[in-house]
Amino acid sequence: MRIFSTSAVKTVDALTVQYEPITPFELMERASCVLVRAVVEFFPACRHFAIFAGTGNNGGDGLVMARLLIEKGCMVDVYMYDSSARLSACCADAYEKLIEERDIIIHNISSEGFPLLSDDIVIIDALFGSGLSRPLEDQYASIVRDINLSPCKVAAVDVPSGLMGEENAHANEQNVVCADVTFTLQFPKLAMLFADNERFVGRLRVLDIGLSKRAMNETEPIVCTIEREDLLPLLTARRRHSHKGDYGRALLVAGSLGMAGASVLAARAAMRSGVGLLTLHVPRCNNTIVQTTLPEAMTSLDICDTHITSLPSVGRFNAVAVGPGLGTDESTAVALLQLMDCNVPVVMDADALNILSMHPDWLYKIPAGSVITPHPGEFARLTGCATGGYEALQRARDFAERYKVCVVLKGAYTAVISPNGDCSFNHCGNAGMATGGSGDVLTGILLALLAQGHTAYDAARLAVYIHGKAGNEAAAAKGMRSMIAGDIVEALPSAWLSLEKDLQYWNSDF
Repeated sequence: MRIFSTSAVKTVDALTVQYEPITPFELMERASCVLVRAVVEFFPACRHFAIFAGTGNNGGDGLVMARLLIEKGCMVDVYMYDSSARLSACCADAYEKLIEERDIIIHNISSEGFPLLSDDIVIIDALFGSGLSRPLEDQYASIVRDINLSPCKVAAVDVPSGLMGEENAHANEQNVVCADVTFTLQFPKLAMLFADNERFVGRLRVLDIGLSKRAMNETEPIVCTIEREDLLPLLTARRRHSHKGDYGRALLVAGSLGMAGASVLAARAAMRSGVGLLTLHVPRCNNTIVQTTLPEAMTSLDICDTHITSLPSVGRFNAVAVGPGLGTDESTAVALLQLMDCNVPVVMDADALNILSMHPDWLYKIPAGSVITPHPGEFARLTGCATGGYEALQRARDFAERYKVCVVLKGAYTAVISPNGDCSFNHCGNAGMATGGSGDVLTGILLALLAQGHTAYDAARLAVYIHGKAGNEAAAAKGMRSMIAGDIVEALPSAWLSLEKDLQYWNSDF
């Protein structure tokens, strides 16, 4: 799915009108029909709606929705700050049609004040859409605060009023609608993918309103989402006469005293993701645990009993991962510095990133084609300050370009950024994956894919998708509250099978 900037949304709308052809008001009617179906389905018991409409096209959507909801037998109250104000062309058409066809009073908040609403009413927020370019102030800010103080459930049309489509660093959070559900049109807006905006967006529903595919293909997106069909070309069936060496030799440098589990989770995920040969370099105290838990892998033992201080020869491996359960001892940091002299791609996670944040001058030493997988806190330490979602994404793009690495910025919608600035968001996964060890599993998947020859960007997109898909299968089996990282590993075979079901596995001639 292609996600567009708010300015590009207007282009897609205009091209849709041109290519169909269709009038702008007919497009508004079509969108509003879809919105009403979604609202009625989401709130099946509600028969009373309060629609707060602005003067632009978002307000026009709300006015058309009012007419359609009345047709369905619902009770509808419409509120505008000043209905005599200048309306957009489509909003004016919607206003006139509503007045002509329905016996309804449009309440004027500027003279009547904010209404007293009971908790059985659902508010439909149609004040401002994705085109908002500055924070709300004065009367509209006051209306938004009153909406948030009301006892009603709130459904936002396209975007919660006060939330801008991309950057919200300067928005006054008190002046943004906190919706229970947002019905956004055709594609999510970038701001909806960031954790700091979740409380405004609520539950997100993306509604297909039939915008022109040609128009979307001709318009440059700001980011894309990772979809199954994009990943299928990356997969190939295994040759009948292949052997384990054909599927990569991987080295995992992980673990310390009390942290053997992180190395085991990453290793099991790598083995379940198709790597041919896996070697774990671990401190001696972890050897028995690893050998007992994962007999399919080999171990390389550090000279130190409790943590990593040295490395095996890296030249025979196709890819390396370092970080899970590693610890941040200074002797471990020295070993990490030595590792960065290798000429194979490296996955750097967890404590490897924490060490880098303590030695920022080492960042330029990260091997080309490598992948870093920070969560927001680790990335804030790497870049020197805590940031909101939009700024973190911009910093991640700068980081990827400067250091020639692929950045996997983990979150509910994990962002994968290539060194040339391409950005894909993963929407596969669930909140049950917010559990210790989930990131270690992702590291193992990534290691396996890099070892098998995928580029960093392809490996990262494929890894975060299959990680999320396995997480969904684990949640379906165990429930989000009860699932643990090991459940994600156990679900990997099923997740891979569902992705690869069209590949030809059995090629016997007999």
